[in-house]
Amino acid sequence: MRSAHLQDHYETFRATLIAARKGAGLTQAQLASKLNRPQSFVAKVENGERRLDVVEFTEYAEAIEVAPIVLFKRILKLWQGHDVGTTAPSSPRAR
Repeated sequence: MRSAHLQDHYETFRATLIAARKGAGLTQAQLASKLNRPQSFVAKVENGERRLDVVEFTEYAEAIEVAPIVLFKRILKLWQGHDVGTTAPSSPRAR
């Protein structure tokens, strides 16, 4: 069983992907076409049945015309908002 913390983070990840796709004015079918995948691939990613690896995340971001690092920074910012009240060690190298 996944921890609630990880589950919340993945929900934020998926919600950000959906918002980015919609922000790009794309349907699931249109995005799938750009990815050369079936529409069900996008649907499964968005509903949590399928996870993306880093290569697929990069392709997804590029298909919606958002730099992968920009999309990832959006996700990290939201994750940090969920972690209010907790602290994590930071180092200059990690940034």
